[in-house]
Amino acid sequence: MTFTVLYEDFHCLAVAKPAPLMTQAPPEVPSLEAMVKAYLKEKYQKPAGVYLGIPHRLDRPVSGVVVFARNTKAAQRLAVQFQEHQVRKVYWAYVSGCLTPDAGTWVDTLRKVPDEARAEVVPTETPGGKEAILDYRVLSTNESGSLIELAPRTGRMHQLRIQAATRGYPVWGDALYGSMETFGPPVESRERIIALHARRLTFYHPIRREEAIVVTADLPDVWQSLGIAIPQETSLVE
Repeated sequence: MTFTVLYEDFHCLAVAKPAPLMTQAPPEVPSLEAMVKAYLKEKYQKPAGVYLGIPHRLDRPVSGVVVFARNTKAAQRLAVQFQEHQVRKVYWAYVSGCLTPDAGTWVDTLRKVPDEARAEVVPTETPGGKEAILDYRVLSTNESGSLIELAPRTGRMHQLRIQAATRGYPVWGDALYGSMETFGPPVESRERIIALHARRLTFYHPIRREEAIVVTADLPDVWQSLGIAIPQETSLVE
């Protein structure tokens, strides 16, 4: 399992994370963070440790763009962009069913389930509940489901997965939120992947802040098994 470098300079680095690799993990567990550090250490012949700031993460079963910071100043500035929702994110997902209407906005109140690694939709007034807003549009369909584009305006735990699933459109392979379909090769539960991909990330360069950087990750080969038309470009978020 390896990653692909999508953008690199002396301040930040964007890569395509494969699923089911964890973004960050303890030293004894393989992770994207450890692999990127090893890559930088070898490429730049660094005898000491390598600094790597992690302003955001992708869930283990999700593939796609992840950006890292290569120094503390870049890390601080990128973290602010993510916290203040200045970073524009576009995901692609293959879900069960045919969405109606074929474009729109989903608004829910989500809450992390106590002591569990999942979230749930709750009434607006529920303590701990947070608003989740997500724009979507259908890209293509076939007899098994729909390829959709998702652009979150907020960043809640498992937001895309649960907002689609609660409307009857679970992401393929996402058994945690009700999918009855399998995606990818048959493996043990922790190695399973889902049909959710961080397609594109747009952020401002942490040093040259007026410069917008757009990074796009190709779909993994496993998506070809879905037998659905894959568009070349997206336009939900410009």
